[in-house]
Amino acid sequence: MSNHTATRLRTLLALALVTLIAAPLGIAADLVWTPETGWKSEGGILTGLTGPDGRNALALMNAARKEEEAGKTKDAIKSYERVGKRYGNSIYAPEAMYRAATLRFERNEFPKAFTDYQTVVSRYPNTTRFNQIIGEQYIIAAAYLNGARSPFLWIFPGFTNREKAIQYFETILFNAPYSEYAPLCLMHIAAGHQRIGNTNESLYALDRLINNYGHSTLTPEAYIKIADIYASLVDGADYDQGATKEAVTYYEDFMILYPNDPHIVQAEKGLRKMKEIMAQSKINIADFYFKKRANYKAARVFYNEAITVFPDSDIAARARKRLEEVEVAAAKATQTPKKRKRNSWVSSEPINDFQLPHMSPIGPIGRMGLMVLSPFEI
Repeated sequence: MSNHTATRLRTLLALALVTLIAAPLGIAADLVWTPETGWKSEGGILTGLTGPDGRNALALMNAARKEEEAGKTKDAIKSYERVGKRYGNSIYAPEAMYRAATLRFERNEFPKAFTDYQTVVSRYPNTTRFNQIIGEQYIIAAAYLNGARSPFLWIFPGFTNREKAIQYFETILFNAPYSEYAPLCLMHIAAGHQRIGNTNESLYALDRLINNYGHSTLTPEAYIKIADIYASLVDGADYDQGATKEAVTYYEDFMILYPNDPHIVQAEKGLRKMKEIMAQSKINIADFYFKKRANYKAARVFYNEAITVFPDSDIAARARKRLEEVEVAAAKATQTPKKRKRNSWVSSEPINDFQLPHMSPIGPIGRMGLMVLSPFEI
């Protein structure tokens, strides 16, 4: 056998092996159920099982559907999940796990329903129900974000769990990063973090939305939300202005990028408030240097910065008036010579060496006109 023929045979065997492995997992087949025939595969796709396994899987699927139709939901769920576990490589498994998840969802068993849906998406990403499953997962995550409670002991309502909602939205984002649900998930992730007090995580989610989904209809809202969050962190003109600067940046970016957006009035109002606080902060610093330190150079710098931050405002007018006062004070300071202070411990009278020295607990009067004082005389 030539090398060329051997190579061709190996290639054909490899392709056949890949096809056999991928058939039950990657090829989507339609399963149809009727009361007369039970579950039946359409399109000529093999079930992925042969012999007793194939017959047992089909029998279990038919039994599960009959239980479902009879209203025996718990029994149907168990049967469907048994198909998924025992016959995971068959075409019955995706449909079985999907139906189990749907029945759990109808029973408000949201965590287990989400898990079963995720099993289908993870194991069978080519399932024809992919978009439908992502939509169901989104509904579950949104329900938890809005305060849904899973039953406790099948009777009592449980506790709200918005951390789980955030986790679910992140899972959906991972499953379908290019779907229409992706930017929605990031918006809800941001809202969830904000509700439980994780401000930095909320800002990060909104930033991901802006950077990864810039053409989404939710991007303008993400800009305004980031600006509003930073604005809510501002404590006033007497504190650090880092959050104020960030809010100004996002308000300005929003107004430049989306001048016709309905939130433009809200952005203008927020920007004005932030600029007022930032300009007042500059004036407060300038007043300190002017009135407390007589540092006219530093005072000029900060008064001018206040004018630059918000030029057409009452604060800017006040800064200009203070600058005039600074110039007057600086002029007076240059005209008035500074008086030299004399230290109290230096005697202005010369000491006669023949005078009787003044005695103190420390010692006599020193030479060169220095008077040594006791601690009681200081």
